[in-house]
Amino acid sequence: MFRCIEDLQGNQPWGSFLDAGTGTNSISWVSSLETDRWTAVTGAEAHAIQVRDAIEKRQRRQDRIVLGNWADEALLEGERYDTVLADYLVGAIEGFAPYYQPYLFERLRKLVGRRLYVVGLEPYATIEPESAAGKLVWEIGRFRDACLLLSGERPYREYPAQWVADHLEAAGFRIVAARRFAIRYKARFVNSQIDMCMPRLAAMEDRALAEALRKVGEVLRVRALAKVETEGGLNHGFDYVLAAEPR
Repeated sequence: MFRCIEDLQGNQPWGSFLDAGTGTNSISWVSSLETDRWTAVTGAEAHAIQVRDAIEKRQRRQDRIVLGNWADEALLEGERYDTVLADYLVGAIEGFAPYYQPYLFERLRKLVGRRLYVVGLEPYATIEPESAAGKLVWEIGRFRDACLLLSGERPYREYPAQWVADHLEAAGFRIVAARRFAIRYKARFVNSQIDMCMPRLAAMEDRALAEALRKVGEVLRVRALAKVETEGGLNHGFDYVLAAEPR
């Protein structure tokens, strides 16, 4: 995805850069670019520490990591950046500002000087797919989301590329490029999604329900890993990159 963004950027300088929903992957990439300065925003203090540790040796005096919530109008008020990256931010923001997605791009519009890149995941845990591999990915997503909800947390709320494009245009952007990338999920995905549920199930008060869910997860793990082994992965869905500029 980041290589795609570099291709779309071409010879245009990155200038000042805003990583609007930072993570260890995105900040590692951003800190490798020839930027004038960068700002990385996250809504979680623990996440901010992870990001800081990941790029501590490459962070310059003019670079900064900011803890904040995009629903807060005072966040980065009056600032402007040549390049802005929203890397899976549309889905992740649900955990910090539920239902804020329709307002996100209008909020970011004030900060974008030249180019906004949106990276997202087409929703896969909503409609049951027809393929066997797709059904396994769908089941894993639904299992994960159920465990998160039962433990009092909010799952990511992914949005389709077309929804994102429509809201970008409504917020005053012009779409200049769109790319799709088919996904082949491997063992790492299967294990990580199921493993993230286990500490939450361990803390659940209803032990009978927790144990039943744990067994469901382990059966699902076995089925999915067997499919990965025989077919080399679970082919289902796609990620997308949209490049937009202020009108």
